[in-house]
Amino acid sequence: MTELDAFLDAVIPRQTEAERAIHNGDASARLAMWSPNDPVTVFGAWVSKDGWTDVSQLFEWLARRFSDCTSYRFDVVAAGVSGDLAYTVGYEHTTASVNGVPSTYILRVTHVYRREDGVWKVVHRHGDALPDDQVPLEV
Repeated sequence: MTELDAFLDAVIPRQTEAERAIHNGDASARLAMWSPNDPVTVFGAWVSKDGWTDVSQLFEWLARRFSDCTSYRFDVVAAGVSGDLAYTVGYEHTTASVNGVPSTYILRVTHVYRREDGVWKVVHRHGDALPDDQVPLEV
């Protein structure tokens, strides 16, 4: 198994679980997935924040807006590992209620991870909506 395969095997299932949970109104798994050690940053589709205090509050705020997740999938387009840093680039396909309104959408998402005490933690997320005139890249 390559270092990249080991990273993806360790991270993607946990991250998928965390994203399903936050889209059902529970931020705890996403909070556990993230490093509480600054620097941490979010360039979000709705809001951008930096620093653990503001980022963790953002996740709690987001969780209160999501419910009834019926589908979540993360398609990895590219990923890499170098020492204690790693990244993923891909598409999140989500069906959930946003502020009580059922919604289906695709986000283009980049994550940066840092290995801390042997565990991969997210330290940056950039997500934005896929423009209507684009289709996802082939996975």
